[in-house]
Amino acid sequence: MTTVQSGSGSMVRRILLGSQLRRLREAQGITREAAGYSIRASESKISRMELGRVSFKERDVADLLTLYGITDDAERTGLLGLVREANVAGWWHGFGDVLPAWFQTYVGLEESASVIRSFETQFVHGLLQADDYTRAVIELGHPDAPADEVERRLDLRHKRQKLLTSELAPQIVAVMDEAVVLRRFGGREVMRAQLAHLVEASEQPNVTVQLLPLEFTGYSAGASGTFTQLTFPESDVPDVVYVEQLTGAMYIDKREEVDQYRVVMAKLRADSLSPEATRDRLNAVLRDI
Repeated sequence: MTTVQSGSGSMVRRILLGSQLRRLREAQGITREAAGYSIRASESKISRMELGRVSFKERDVADLLTLYGITDDAERTGLLGLVREANVAGWWHGFGDVLPAWFQTYVGLEESASVIRSFETQFVHGLLQADDYTRAVIELGHPDAPADEVERRLDLRHKRQKLLTSELAPQIVAVMDEAVVLRRFGGREVMRAQLAHLVEASEQPNVTVQLLPLEFTGYSAGASGTFTQLTFPESDVPDVVYVEQLTGAMYIDKREEVDQYRVVMAKLRADSLSPEATRDRLNAVLRDI
């Protein structure tokens, strides 16, 4: 039986439940096709359920547990309870008007992560952005958005940032190309406020900020672009790498592919300024603006 830590989000509960169902099915030597037939569904739906990428019906899970030979009342009750918890809507669902479905998945994972590692090439990490900087980025990406929509998007960012000071705040490792802090989004004063905010954030015990300096002339491991690697407190939940695109996103969870990103992140950190040297560089940029 999998234990879910307090504070785990519904997204992680779905992943955990799917993983448990896959293990139970494989232990009985039952194919996805046969499992799908037992609940009047396709093989592909069973695959999506086992990956935690769809919601669960309690009746379907109950039928699958019977098929897999799970008759112990305590085990069945625990897994069926996980179904109900997995289907609870997160706070971010209330922002569906400004939050695309593919990004809702990310926010749910972010809310549940114990470690968030990212490499940024364009903007300051979203969780570390100051208000006016965020507003400038929103207006750049949505130039025709009315004022009330901009405020909604800003409110969404505020709610995401509460994660940094929550009881179960994750460790944040934000690696950024130095060009990120040299671009003056919103103008001089906006960038001054953002840099000061970034310096302050970097002093928090759960936040590490590192800059890949402009003077670095070797081959950058980050040449492939921005990505985020999420690690979760539950040992049964694999790391997920998030790669955002213009109209969607990729969620990578295959171990061999995630391992490649893990190597890239380690190389980026080794090539970047130390957290202390990064803070000195940020202060130097701040003085020059």
